[in-house]
Amino acid sequence: MKTVQSVERRERVLLVGVDLKRRAGASRNRDSGSADSRDSLEELQELAQSAGADITGSMLQPRDALDPATLVGRGKLDEIRAEAQRQRARLVVVDHDLTPVQLRNMEKGTDCRVIDRTQLILDIFATHARTREGQLQVELAQLNYLLPRLTGRGGQLSRLGGGIGTRGPGEQKLETDRRRIRDKVRKIREQIETVRRQRATRRRGRQAVPLATVAFVGYTNAGKSTLFNALTGADVLTSSNMFATLDPTIRAVRLPSRRRVLLSDTVGFLRDLPPDLIAAFHATLEEVQEAALIVHVTDVSNPRHAEQDSEVLKVLRDLGVDDRPRLHVLNKVDKFGQSEIDQLRGSNGHTRDTVLTSAVTGAGLSDLLEHIDAATAVDPLVHLRMKLPISDGKNLSLVKARGRVLRSEVIDGHFLLEAELPESAARGLRNFVLD
Repeated sequence: MKTVQSVERRERVLLVGVDLKRRAGASRNRDSGSADSRDSLEELQELAQSAGADITGSMLQPRDALDPATLVGRGKLDEIRAEAQRQRARLVVVDHDLTPVQLRNMEKGTDCRVIDRTQLILDIFATHARTREGQLQVELAQLNYLLPRLTGRGGQLSRLGGGIGTRGPGEQKLETDRRRIRDKVRKIREQIETVRRQRATRRRGRQAVPLATVAFVGYTNAGKSTLFNALTGADVLTSSNMFATLDPTIRAVRLPSRRRVLLSDTVGFLRDLPPDLIAAFHATLEEVQEAALIVHVTDVSNPRHAEQDSEVLKVLRDLGVDDRPRLHVLNKVDKFGQSEIDQLRGSNGHTRDTVLTSAVTGAGLSDLLEHIDAATAVDPLVHLRMKLPISDGKNLSLVKARGRVLRSEVIDGHFLLEAELPESAARGLRNFVLD
């Protein structure tokens, strides 16, 4: 896949959303549908800005049901076309997945290029994929998205070659022949499977030494990467742009008990993430499925954090890991005053599975490591009393490096030690253990 070329001038974009009046639960709260639709449109704006768009305006169309031919209705298309012309916007981004027929009719009715939410997300993924595996996953998802829409776009494919929603395969002439696309999809899947086998081999190598994997998950822009960097000293890209982190990153960190674990930073989740997209990026999320502990990071300063948390839990259920041991981290508490932080502690109980942190100021990081230590069952700590010769520098160094010495005294040329060590380290010292 060719390298993504940046667009020198930000593309002028008009956003369009649909507010379905007959949402589930609307009878109990007439404004619930509108609030959800507005929140979704605001999120679409953040996504479009992450893709490099210049947002010229947004339109929200109330409807009882989606129009199967145009999504918003013929009359609304005329309004969208007039607004796009007034704002000199040549791209319309729709906060809904479009069928091939809706896509074709909206482009004809608005005289603009039209992309939907999924295509916008894929474009952002194409921008941020850095590793070979990430690029393959992006290309596979884009080709699978393109395949059923070949008929819908018809001859307009020839004019795609730059701008938001056209990156990735858009630079490869967009093979319009279905057979050639299917052949390419098959080859990409074979390449991804090869990469996946290589990763499995590396994972088995890591598992030979009993190190637990702790996966950081959360809604996009919750501060996972900043928290990950603060704990590990890594230099993972941190950005306010959505999906700034796509490729998984793994680093080792030492816990207060002197045990080591592997921390994994993963791609941020999003509401209404298409199932096909989750499947396409299965390899990116494999570390979550292999994790012994999941750390769910929440941007507690976001007024919609409860809804975002429910979306994260939905994805975890889709991955089959919703019953995995989990810590809940309320991040970005630096944006609150002390009284608000105390209130947060009271309302959440600050229990064994909830931690308040600020990745920016470092507040709560030591507390988080202690909670991870207590919740990690892999390679548990054992309490030992040992008698080691003073001359056995190798094993003395092992005890101090891998464990915590609780008491030490020297008698007759030997160290009498009382220590806590990981079980894996203790196995090599059993000849020195006192009954």
